[in-house]
Amino acid sequence: MRGTFANVRLKNQLAPGTEGSWTTHFPSGEQISIFDAAEKYRAADTPLVVLAGKEYGTGSSRDWAAKGPALLGVRAVIAQSYERIHRSNLVGMGILPLQFEDGESPESLKLTGEETFSIPAVQSGQEQVAVSAKREDGSTVDFKAKIRIDTPNEFQYFQNGGILHYVLRKLASA
Repeated sequence: MRGTFANVRLKNQLAPGTEGSWTTHFPSGEQISIFDAAEKYRAADTPLVVLAGKEYGTGSSRDWAAKGPALLGVRAVIAQSYERIHRSNLVGMGILPLQFEDGESPESLKLTGEETFSIPAVQSGQEQVAVSAKREDGSTVDFKAKIRIDTPNEFQYFQNGGILHYVLRKLASA
């Protein structure tokens, strides 16, 4: 888990002036390691959302690249686009992959990552979900995101919290 998001070239916009596995913990404002922040959010029972740009997951097609974020408490990724295998691996780990509509991005919606996100439960066959991002000043940014669970089997995996949970439930019921 400590190695998740640990690429030395990673530039997290929540931790300006740093590279590697650093972020800012909210509401404290303290710059700490992503692992330490995730542990604080876990203790506060706060699920996490990753905001990303284009081709999220490129270069990280192994399942660990999705397993690490799942273990850190990431429950959804909202990206402009995905690397194909990584998107599938996110679903396999129970992480909801959402995609901004064409022409939208965190920058165009003026999302900073400091918002509190509300993402309703998704249903099989549903193509979009309405996301609401509440800022500290109380204002909200509402936008639609495409649900990137691309097959009925993937939806079953997601609905069960990932492929491992799906298989275990199948075995237990047999």
